[in-house]
Amino acid sequence: MKRITIYTDGACSGNPGPGGWGAILMYGEHIKEISGGEPDTTNNRMEMMAVIQALDSLKETCEVHIYTDSAYIYNCFQQKWHINWEKNGWKNSKKQPVENKDLWQQMIKLVEKHNVVWHKVKGHSNDKWNERADTLAVNAAKLYK
Repeated sequence: MKRITIYTDGACSGNPGPGGWGAILMYGEHIKEISGGEPDTTNNRMEMMAVIQALDSLKETCEVHIYTDSAYIYNCFQQKWHINWEKNGWKNSKKQPVENKDLWQQMIKLVEKHNVVWHKVKGHSNDKWNERADTLAVNAAKLYK
């Protein structure tokens, strides 16, 4: 099974506002950068889109190490929030509808295809690849201003 390393980040100018996402996929010596954005979105949605688009670009089942500075995404999978959301009809612990359900459902399907290991990185802490993912996301968001 191929081992892929992915760094992701999202950015938003205003929240909501124009947003962008960026991801860096690494396999051996190969590095691929992808990015995109939307004219009216939120930071959390862009963080999620970075993961979704990165995983969706993989052509086969892989061992994937995802590095994210999003506590929202990291905690969801580390603390298994999504399992309770699904059991409770997509309601959170406060019995309210889960925000971004559409993207969570896409992400969960993609995560289930792979052997994913989650890593939390501190944003803006001079991590080379996290900083590069941030730059991709910010530049993508600027296209929608």
